Amino acid sequence: MELKSLAPWNWFSKEEELERSVPVNKVPVEKGRVQKIPATFPNSAEGLFDTLFGNVFKDLIGGNQTPLGAYGLLKPQVDLRAEDKEYILTVEIPGVTEKDVMINVADNAMTITGEKKQEKETKEGNYYRMERSYGSFQRVLSLPDDIDQDNIQANFKHGVLTVTMPRQKVVPHTGKTIEITSS
Repeated sequence: MELKSLAPWNWFSKEEELERSVPVNKVPVEKGRVQKIPATFPNSAEGLFDTLFGNVFKDLIGGNQTPLGAYGLLKPQVDLRAEDKEYILTVEIPGVTEKDVMINVADNAMTITGEKKQEKETKEGNYYRMERSYGSFQRVLSLPDDIDQDNIQANFKHGVLTVTMPRQKVVPHTGKTIEITSS
């Protein structure tokens, strides 16, 4: 088993590309005017560290566990496990049914999207409480070359999505010499 195919920077590279491509709102500037950008200085050592190194070290040690992605979408936690014959991905998405989840595979990437809709109502005597929770979620996983994309299977039970991705043998490309002919 190659550790390279399990490395998070391989599995999540497409998701990171999407997060880096978040559109930035640009403020129109009148011609001939200089736009001043307010200078802010981090008010803590952690803020300074994040500013200088862009959360690189936090990502490496797992300290950057935010549930929201680049577009304000919920970002459910995923677990990946590699077996000899398959990869197993589990995603915990409580409060969601299988009808609210969609999985697409295209361009060597798997996109898991869905929507969470939850309402809770409590009535007791003079007490009434209504809570609603709505939100979309998305995870994008880069798929290794050894996944048999035609035979991926998914199962949903008790708020846990399990995706089984069979592995296939990948024949490495060997170099060859191309003969040049004259015309």
